[in-house]
Amino acid sequence: MKRSVKYSLIALPSFFIFSFAVLTGIRALKISKCDSAIPLTEKQKTELSEILELRYAPRYQILKQLPYELSKTTLELGCESAILVDTSNGNIIYEKNADEIIPPASMTKLFSMYVVDDAISQGKISYETEIVPPKESWACNMPPHSSLMFLGKNQKLTVAELLSGLSVASGNDAAYALAYTLYGNMDDFVSAMNEITETYGLRNTHFVESSGYSELNQTTAREMAAFSTVYIKQHPESLENFHGLQSFAYPKQKNLTNGYRVASQDFTQGLPETITMTITQRNTNPLLGLMDGCDGLKTGYIDESGYNLALTARRHGTRFLSVTMKGPGNNPKEGNEWRKKDGSTLIEWAFKSFADFKDMTRVKPYFLRAKGSKEIGVNLVPAFYPESITVPFIYGNSPEESVKNVKVITEIPETLSSEIKAGTEFGKITFILDDYVLDTIPLVADRQINRANLFIRAADALIYRLK
Repeated sequence: MKRSVKYSLIALPSFFIFSFAVLTGIRALKISKCDSAIPLTEKQKTELSEILELRYAPRYQILKQLPYELSKTTLELGCESAILVDTSNGNIIYEKNADEIIPPASMTKLFSMYVVDDAISQGKISYETEIVPPKESWACNMPPHSSLMFLGKNQKLTVAELLSGLSVASGNDAAYALAYTLYGNMDDFVSAMNEITETYGLRNTHFVESSGYSELNQTTAREMAAFSTVYIKQHPESLENFHGLQSFAYPKQKNLTNGYRVASQDFTQGLPETITMTITQRNTNPLLGLMDGCDGLKTGYIDESGYNLALTARRHGTRFLSVTMKGPGNNPKEGNEWRKKDGSTLIEWAFKSFADFKDMTRVKPYFLRAKGSKEIGVNLVPAFYPESITVPFIYGNSPEESVKNVKVITEIPETLSSEIKAGTEFGKITFILDDYVLDTIPLVADRQINRANLFIRAADALIYRLK
């Protein structure tokens, strides 16, 4: 009996030392679900946002590569530079020499419209604001061979009419009228356009005037597509109100002042200061009304740029955008034929090959509690929130059928470390179609969780082991 007691007394300290070392060394502790964690402070929100934007920078860019690989597709295009994107998520699904620097020509006017839309959003002007065209914008004062909406002396019109003339007829006079109306001069208006390029990181895009007439304006197909994607998302009403209009007539009787009446005119000696003849022009976009779902966006041409086209169409909830630049053509008729051919090749291929999965109800935070922590819980939040997943046509009889068979799998860990750093990955949400992993969204801790003191950790670990 004495020998047994002696052995127990010797073994007891060793048992406690060993147990304490094991218990306090455990870092992965069982978690339990809770309703929600304590809300983040504004400082914590900012810190998390900065961490995620840095760590997952490619996913926060306007345009990005597909998150999965497909066999390379070769399309027959006449243009020198092109790009094709899914506008809902910015995924690039085709490109050709997309970083070649080329004058945008009249695609420049999209930036002019963005500046005006911003001014309207800020309450500086409205669509109904009525203006008198400044002399600098009269059609007779525009450079030769300019696209015009035919502004002139003794006219008045609204900002909405100017935007229609800008988008439908590609009026250089309209671009000048907007610049001088908003800023009083061209230089300040162009500075506002160039501020937009800086805001969205368009390093190869720069403007010297607002109409696109100058060959010194520059961009790339990639950067024009990035900007157009932003423009469509921020100002979707412009598609219906302006870019989707098939024709535009100006000036009408309501636009004339000082007793002038709409009448026929003789332009054989050049354009007069006062224009009174109503001129109807079709939209310069050659695929508007011909391509299913096409509602924009903008053409462009000068000798140095070739025939350019930013083209977009929407079908079954999916919108694609293509930009083609330096298109061939010895005259406007040939140039338009190539615009139609290249634009149709890209957009029709996109709709035949892809569709969008948009059921993002399972891309959400998960509220968990780590035992052994000082706080009541932590949110596991998606590292980024895609608006949609671009689904390839690899299943069933149509891209839409492929979308219906996408599986969404959420994985959440059974244990969490009792010391957690904001932005640390714990789990993921995966989108799968057949053997393809279409996308993976990490779930990350939204806050810092400090480790509990030694005795709490030991007690929690012991309770966990006894369960």
